[in-house]
Amino acid sequence: LMDAVTATLFVLGLILLVFGADFLVRGASQLAARFGISPLVIGLTIVAIGTSTPELAVSVQSALTGKADIALGNVVGSNIFNVLLILGVSALITPLLVSRQLVRLDVPIMVFISALLIVFAWDQSISRIEGLLLAIGMIAYTVLQISLSKRIDPPLTASEIASSPLQAEFPKSPLVLNVFYIFLGLGMLMIGSHWLVDGATVLARSLGVDELVIGLTIVAAGTSLPEVATSVLAAYKGERDIAVGNVVGSNIFNILGVLGISAGLSPVGIAVAPSALSFDLWVMLAVAAACFPIFFTGGEIHRWEGAVFLTYYAAYTLYLIFSAQQHASLPFFSNVMLVFVVPITLLTLVITTMHEWHQRRRAKL
Repeated sequence: LMDAVTATLFVLGLILLVFGADFLVRGASQLAARFGISPLVIGLTIVAIGTSTPELAVSVQSALTGKADIALGNVVGSNIFNVLLILGVSALITPLLVSRQLVRLDVPIMVFISALLIVFAWDQSISRIEGLLLAIGMIAYTVLQISLSKRIDPPLTASEIASSPLQAEFPKSPLVLNVFYIFLGLGMLMIGSHWLVDGATVLARSLGVDELVIGLTIVAAGTSLPEVATSVLAAYKGERDIAVGNVVGSNIFNILGVLGISAGLSPVGIAVAPSALSFDLWVMLAVAAACFPIFFTGGEIHRWEGAVFLTYYAAYTLYLIFSAQQHASLPFFSNVMLVFVVPITLLTLVITTMHEWHQRRRAKL
C-alpha cells in the first residue's frame, strides 16, 4: 500500500489545489473589477475557469509526464462528477433554477463538444492539432460570453459594483496584493498538481487498478472540490442560477481548455484508452445530453431529478470498481443498468419533456 509520505503528499496536493484555486479567483476577480469589468462577466469567465484550474494543473502535469490516462480520466470523470454529484446534491438542497441562456446556448455547446471529443478520440488519440482546435474554441466561447453579457446587461455604475455580491466576497484590496494572490494561487496549483499526480500513480499501482480508474474517480473528485464548494454554497444561499451555471461553464472549460491545452502541450498528444472510448466518454456525453430535457422542463431541476443524478453517480462509481476488480457481479450489474435503469430514466425524461411541450402549446392557444 501507499507509504505514509506519499499519502501525506497526496492529501497536501489536494489541499493546495483547493486553496490555490481560491487565491487565483480572488486575485483575478479583483484585478478584473479594477478595469471596470462587470461581476457577471467575471463570474462567467474568471470564476468558472478559476474553479477548473485544479483540473488544468493536474491534466497538464499528467500529459507532460506521459500519464495520459490520468490526464483524460481527470477531465471525463470531473464532467460526470460535476453534473451527477454536484447538481444532484445542489438540487436536493433547493430546487435549482435554470436560465434561458443555459438552455439555449451553453447546454447545447456542452453536448456538442462532448460529442466532438468522441470524434477526436476515435483514433485512440487526441493530437496536438486537435488540442489546439479545442483551446481556440475556449477563447471563442469566452469572447462570446463577454459580448453577450455586454449586449444583455448595461455597464454597472461604481456604486453597483461596490454593492455586488462578488465585491462583498472579495473586498477591495491593493493592486500588489491582487497580483500576489494570482502568483501564490498559481504556485500552489503547480506544486499541488505534482504531488497529487505522483500520489495517484502510486495509489493505482498499490491497488492493482489502472491509472484511468484512479483519474476517473479519486483525482476527478479531488480536482472538482472548488466546483463542489461554489455550487453547493450558491444553492444554500439561494443563488440557484450560479449553482447550475458554474457546473455547465466548468464542464465546457474542462473539455475545451483543460484537455485542449494538455493535448497541445504534450509532445505526443494524449493517448485514449480503449475502455475510455468504449464506455466513459459515452457516459460523459449521455450525462451532458440528460441535462437538456431536465433543464428544459419548467426551467427547474427538481429534488427528485437531483436524487436520480446522485443514484446514477453511485451506480457509475460501483461499475468502475467492479470493472477494475473484474468482479463476478459485473455482468449482472451491467445488464440491470442497460435493460432496466437507463430505459426507465429515458422514458421518464421523454414523458416529462412531452408534458412540458403540451403545457406550453396550451398556454399559447
